[in-house]
Amino acid sequence: MDGDTLYSIGELARRTGLTVKTIRFYSDRGIVAPTDRSPAGYRLYNIDAVARLDLVRTLRELGLDLPTIRKVVDRELSLPEVASAHAEALAAQIRVLRLRHAVLTAVAERGSTPEETELMHRLAQLSEDERRHLIGDFLDIVFGGLDAAPAFAGVMRSMTPELPDNPEAEQVQAWVELAEMSLDADFRASVRQVVEDQAAEQARSDTMGPRRDIAAAVRDQVGQALSAGIDPASPQADPIVAAFTAHYAHLLGCPDDVELRHRLATRLESVNDPRRERYLQLLAVVNGWPAPESLAPVIDWSVQALRVRTQQ
Repeated sequence: MDGDTLYSIGELARRTGLTVKTIRFYSDRGIVAPTDRSPAGYRLYNIDAVARLDLVRTLRELGLDLPTIRKVVDRELSLPEVASAHAEALAAQIRVLRLRHAVLTAVAERGSTPEETELMHRLAQLSEDERRHLIGDFLDIVFGGLDAAPAFAGVMRSMTPELPDNPEAEQVQAWVELAEMSLDADFRASVRQVVEDQAAEQARSDTMGPRRDIAAAVRDQVGQALSAGIDPASPQADPIVAAFTAHYAHLLGCPDDVELRHRLATRLESVNDPRRERYLQLLAVVNGWPAPESLAPVIDWSVQALRVRTQQ
């Protein structure tokens, strides 16, 4: 193209793909000023106008306002600085949109009431400090008075959700549901009871150092039996039951008798609260962890095996 050639608005429109009306609009606002005018008074533009209009179109598509674009094309503002500022603004908008999308999706899937929707929206909008306070209150109720013990301090950390700065929609949904659970007084009481039972077992143990949760200990004994399809009421299950009841008896310093097996069955039933497992599943989603293994099948098998063997 000849650098001295001048183009009418119509020719400029054909070269850039913009409409004549759009180019005239930009020209009227001084963003793409004409180089000259024809004898009849029509505006004429040089080749630089093509590149300028291409840049203007790109910046408009990226969401920049016209006053800012004019300063950029006139080199009054640095394009990288403007791009950085707009990228940050867009990131904030995207985060808000993700939160809204997550709440609306949850409302649709759960068939939430207006009151539930309002609560979900409020929980989704909490700041990082507010989220920490909410979860801190839950953990204080569950572990209060016990959190000084090394074992429980570690459990508290493992039960703390950390929503990332730019969460995915499923992470926001998981956070909202987890936060709702942590506000539920009955759930708090249920988890507190499990923790108190474990603390009592720790206190009665004559072995130093942290002890595994009883459900994890049972899993080690029962997992293979479950995989092998052994009936919990069958004679083949006897040595497996004897192994994990002996472990529990040693933990408490008690004889392995009917009373202890009744106690263990009750303890496992309290651990097997589906809400506790749901909390751990949601926690994994929020924190980006692998999905936790479900202990429900192992505990169900163990409780059934114990109940069969303690019937009077």
